[in-house]
Amino acid sequence: MNKKITLIFIFFFSLSIFANISQAEKDVLIKLNQATNGAKWINKWDLSLPMNKWYGVKVVDDKVISINLNNNNLTGRIPVEITTLLNLQELNLGTNLLNGEIPLNIGNMKTLQILDLSFNKLTGFIPVSICNLPNLKTLVLDRNILSGELPPQIGKLTMLENLSLYENSFQGQLPLSFYQLKSLKSVSLYSNRFTGKLSPAIGNLELLENLNLFDNDFKGQVPLELEKLTHLKKMNISYNLFSGLVSNKLSLLDKLNMTMRNEIGNVVSLPVIKG
Repeated sequence: MNKKITLIFIFFFSLSIFANISQAEKDVLIKLNQATNGAKWINKWDLSLPMNKWYGVKVVDDKVISINLNNNNLTGRIPVEITTLLNLQELNLGTNLLNGEIPLNIGNMKTLQILDLSFNKLTGFIPVSICNLPNLKTLVLDRNILSGELPPQIGKLTMLENLSLYENSFQGQLPLSFYQLKSLKSVSLYSNRFTGKLSPAIGNLELLENLNLFDNDFKGQVPLELEKLTHLKKMNISYNLFSGLVSNKLSLLDKLNMTMRNEIGNVVSLPVIKG
């Protein structure tokens, strides 16, 4: 009899835990709805329905694993409470009208694989905690008003395949740890204010297929180690301050034929080594 009572207690206790988790996550989503003017969304939520019926929300085993509200007329700020969704694998709030900063504690979301906050009006910098997302594969922050340097610890994102930060105001040199991101397939950093030299260690990014550094202030020699990237299909490093010689193989990858700016703003082309 005691064993049966114990089992019944464990059963109902387990149900209580799952119910609490579900309610806690529901409260966070309601906060997101309120903070981003849910009444004006294109696809609105009926909060009287179960969460798995809410537009853009995916629930598995009573846990929210995906929020995709791309192009849904969200305004306001991203609530910090969203970082308590510890089961979330995808957060896509791109192509909206969000402002303010990226939540500082976003690194708490250890299961996150896709983070897309592109085409908003976000300001501030990339939180250092973002480097604590061990499963992150896609980081897309294009077309915001973000600034500052890339976090020095960015190399900890060992699963990262797609890094897209174009048309912001990022500056400074690429951190040394950037060249440790060996899973990278696509890098789009164009139209920022990045400076400094590209390290020969860029040859470590063996899976890289697309490299776009157009319209920055990178300088120095174009690393010949780029030729080692056998998967590289597209490259645009024009409108920077690179100097020296480049190989014919590399020049053919760049659609603008290595058109550069010099220190006084004149447009020049890098000389190509034939053969």
